[in-house]
Amino acid sequence: MPTEIATPETFDALTQTQGALMVFYFWGPDCPNCEIFARDLPALLTELPAGVRVVKVDAYEYPELATRFGIFGIPSFVLFKDGKKLGMMRQYNGREFWKTVIAEQAA
Repeated sequence: MPTEIATPETFDALTQTQGALMVFYFWGPDCPNCEIFARDLPALLTELPAGVRVVKVDAYEYPELATRFGIFGIPSFVLFKDGKKLGMMRQYNGREFWKTVIAEQAA
């Protein structure tokens, strides 16, 4: 399951996806913590519950999206389900924590 990429033109439509937990992953180049998450992401994608989609957003390329969600550190994750913002994770605290939060929100 590869990740998708969001732009300002596609972001709002993606948030409206019905029946899926949309995890918007705000990242940036040369970000050591983003590199740690990126290294873990392929394995995480295989372990996600059905109906979870991970969408990458480059916080440096699209600062208007980062500003809109108050992103001040990366990686950050904004979660939407059925068009409603559920919440945010403002950092990556490791695989087990991340998987637990995503599983809880997907249920």
